[in-house]
Amino acid sequence: MAETPSSVQKIAAEALGTFVLVALGCGAAVTTGADVVATGLAFGIAVLTMTYVVGRITGGHFNPAVTVGAALGGRLPWRQVPWYVGAQVVGAVLGALVLFVLLQGFPGYEAGTAMGQNGFGDQNANDYAWWAAFLAEAVLTALFVYVVLGVTDERHEHPALAPAAIGLTLTAIYFVAIPMTGGSVNPARSLGPALFAGWDAIAQLWLFILAPLAGAAVAGITYPLLFGRAGEPVPGSGLARRRSTTAAAPAYGASDAFQQQWNQDATGVVPAVGDAEAGTTTVRDDTATGAGYYPAAEPAGTPPRIVQDGWEWDYAAQQWKPVQDTPEQRG
Repeated sequence: MAETPSSVQKIAAEALGTFVLVALGCGAAVTTGADVVATGLAFGIAVLTMTYVVGRITGGHFNPAVTVGAALGGRLPWRQVPWYVGAQVVGAVLGALVLFVLLQGFPGYEAGTAMGQNGFGDQNANDYAWWAAFLAEAVLTALFVYVVLGVTDERHEHPALAPAAIGLTLTAIYFVAIPMTGGSVNPARSLGPALFAGWDAIAQLWLFILAPLAGAAVAGITYPLLFGRAGEPVPGSGLARRRSTTAAAPAYGASDAFQQQWNQDATGVVPAVGDAEAGTTTVRDDTATGAGYYPAAEPAGTPPRIVQDGWEWDYAAQQWKPVQDTPEQRG
């Protein structure tokens, strides 16, 4: 089967993705004079691209709010949250640092007014009220996390389109949010530039940390309540473990490395599809369609054997191959 990413690889992937998000997104905000279309596209394309690049390693969070939403939604164990968030913050600070250095090339550059930082009230060009900024950031973050959880759901039939959906959604959100707050929905994205913009920006960070996390919490808790889940929450995630009666994921979804990183257990190994009971894996076989999950020789907790229409997924080669046997032949 495919190699499980190491902790170091996950930390590096989240740091790199957040670095690119801040450097390109905030860079566009500064160099284009906060042009709504250019800045929104820069943030969205950065997330889209980096999710395709490192999504197979971590799922491509690049955002503490997304990570918290994933943990509350039963997708990620809480023990991994500090590592994800720490990597995102480091990546954001490094991205802002590189941008700060590059912007020194403009004569008379002042970081206090041009680091792509977020703001409200007297720190906002439109004097946007603090309560409205809080509500906007919370609502838009909840919307974003709903989309992320939806397109990374194990039951989603087209995981290859998930990064595009996530990037385009973020672009649309920034089109709305830039005139209001400068566009955050991401505490790390706000923290990095604020550290170089000065105390006025730092003093307003509380809103751009609390509001996105509040919106993410709402989405993370309510998504499985509204739309169900493919199986049990991963161990150590969510608020409480509840048994699900929702149908299992399609065969092709379970084989996708991107979805696997969004539905992992506490060790980073993808749980077996179907019901799991104390070291056993339930076999699901659909003789009408020829699709099914056959028990693999590996212990429970490893990806199941996937067979559909006479083809079997080869985890090592990451491709389909002709099926070698059937459940009957396996005895």
